[in-house]
Amino acid sequence: MRVLPQAAIRVGAQGEVKKRQLLPTPYLFILPYLALFLLFRLGPSIAGLAVGFTDWQAVGAPKWVGLANFQAMLRDPRLGEAFRNTLGFAGVTVPLLVVLSLALAMFLNRPMRGRAIGRVAVFMPFVIMSTVVGVLWTWLLDKDFGLVNSYLSLFGVAKTPWLVSERTAMWGIILTTVWWTVGYNMVLFLAGLQDIPGELYEAARIDGAGPIGLFRDITLPMLAPTTFLVIMLTIINSFQVFDQVYVMTSGGPGTATLTLVQYIYTTSFQFQKFGYGSAVTVLLFLMLVFVAFFQIRAYRRGLQGVQ
Repeated sequence: MRVLPQAAIRVGAQGEVKKRQLLPTPYLFILPYLALFLLFRLGPSIAGLAVGFTDWQAVGAPKWVGLANFQAMLRDPRLGEAFRNTLGFAGVTVPLLVVLSLALAMFLNRPMRGRAIGRVAVFMPFVIMSTVVGVLWTWLLDKDFGLVNSYLSLFGVAKTPWLVSERTAMWGIILTTVWWTVGYNMVLFLAGLQDIPGELYEAARIDGAGPIGLFRDITLPMLAPTTFLVIMLTIINSFQVFDQVYVMTSGGPGTATLTLVQYIYTTSFQFQKFGYGSAVTVLLFLMLVFVAFFQIRAYRRGLQGVQ
């Protein structure tokens, strides 16, 4: 049996003590974030869930009503309108943002002059504040003086009351959202495209693969994780649309652009029904959890099918 010298034992013991002393260090670095997360995210979320079971108008003590707020949602026609509008908005916006951002990423990933300027130009709208975007597009979509109608008139298209007609108001919100957020998805797709080894494309071209085959057999499979992330983030953001709706139409005309988050805002802060507004927030949260769970299962099944 080998006997270690006393000096080696002391060095080993000191090293173990130092290792134990350094263990809390990583947690100290994330402690400020955890404190802010608990204070401004998790804490209000738990409190909002509790408020959903009460009748509270921000003045006085909350009154416990149990499931009454959730039962009232089944008889609320405005909530039904907000739900249908949100689904319609997401059903159009999500495919547009995914397909258009992928097309832009593939185009701007090609070696050509001015590629960096093009990337900056596409991404730049995303850094603009939502209120500025709303005001800007309110001017652009103005029926009489907006640039959109001015350019459409060059092709013989009659002036369209984009934001004051129930038939076109939501399309104005969709157009604004796509212009504003397509650059963010494009950057995610660009990162995914640049991670694909170029040798795969070279080998496929040697075997006679064309552009369609390269896209179908290499680009799409290799972009599966990025596509999954983009779709999930886009769906979540589409269900939470609020800023541009609040600035541009405030949910009108009528209820044409009334979305779930806009309905939660008006119910809670304009009509002072914080209990009912919190209950609708719980409904929105459960919807997002369901969508995320369904998409994760579909993604895992797709991976198993490929393997």
